[in-house]
Amino acid sequence: MGVGVPLWRATDRREAWVTLGALLLLVVGAPAAGWAGGALAEDRLQRSVRAQHEERRATVAVVAERVPGKRRFSGDPDADAERVPVMAAWSAPDGTPRTGEVTTAPGAGEPGSPVRIWTDGAGLPVPPPMSPGAARTHALLGGFGAFLLAAGAVEAGRRLAVAGLVRRRYALLDQEWATAGPDWGRAGTGS
Repeated sequence: MGVGVPLWRATDRREAWVTLGALLLLVVGAPAAGWAGGALAEDRLQRSVRAQHEERRATVAVVAERVPGKRRFSGDPDADAERVPVMAAWSAPDGTPRTGEVTTAPGAGEPGSPVRIWTDGAGLPVPPPMSPGAARTHALLGGFGAFLLAAGAVEAGRRLAVAGLVRRRYALLDQEWATAGPDWGRAGTGS
């Protein structure tokens, strides 16, 4: 038995190390990236929620009349999804009377009925502020997205590294075949 080509080549060892490194990054790095992304999003969103609650005021408007037209959908997950446009009157924070189109829940928009709306500092209607629970949900989704992005990046990097190692392995194998010669293994060729 002669000395042959080792069954466990350097490229095999490198591939095993790349796979182990990728596994560690998937187990430790991707969850850490997801947690960090979610925590950062949570902090920013909760600051935004506090700012919205400071800038916006809940006020009561009185419905003047219904606005003919289609129903609208609110962007607020805590409110009724379907909204009806109405003309209403309310007072701005400085006491100035305001009128305009606002939306209310179906059935609550009868003339003379009170409707809760949100206004900005100038007394103009604005969407309601985001709730802390909605902000937390968005942060969780952002953290999960960061986890998936990190895991995808690790897997893409592993695949690229392994593809390079496989190309290198085949190049070395081609060199070994070229060294062996075209008559390698044939009987009676003088070897």
